[in-house]
Amino acid sequence: MEDEVDRLVAAWRRERPDLDVEPLEVLSRVSRLARHLDRARRLAFGEHNLESWEFDVLTALRRAGDPYQLSPGQLLTQTLVTSGTMTNRIDRLAKKGLVERLPDPTDRRGVLVRLTTEGQDRADRALAGLLDQERAILAELSTAQRAELAALLRRLTAPFDNIPG
Repeated sequence: MEDEVDRLVAAWRRERPDLDVEPLEVLSRVSRLARHLDRARRLAFGEHNLESWEFDVLTALRRAGDPYQLSPGQLLTQTLVTSGTMTNRIDRLAKKGLVERLPDPTDRRGVLVRLTTEGQDRADRALAGLLDQERAILAELSTAQRAELAALLRRLTAPFDNIPG
């Protein structure tokens, strides 16, 4: 079975035989798959009136476990955004009634961000929708192929996830 990347690689090999274009065979497919996944994510989240960034914050809180709360600093670490961006996001989610700010009992100057019941419900429903979309994307692969692909991708991503700072 030939795909668009095969055609792209063949064209580059014809036009630039002096270059080793082999990385395109993997990374162009990863890039194309990322675009398809982004569309699937937008569809799944849109069905629950959520933006991708809203889903990221809500699910970070949901994964924290009962009582589904984190400090803004912990949310920064998990979502990889700046402090100003996170403050804006928390404000917007609080205005929608999906999170609430509470005083941090261990730090008089600090706050905690807690998922509301509505926020938990929306996060749970959007996650279920996302998983349906992702299963459809992976449907052509067997369970063993999925495990193998996950392991190979982990080898590529782990160094980026473990960079200090």
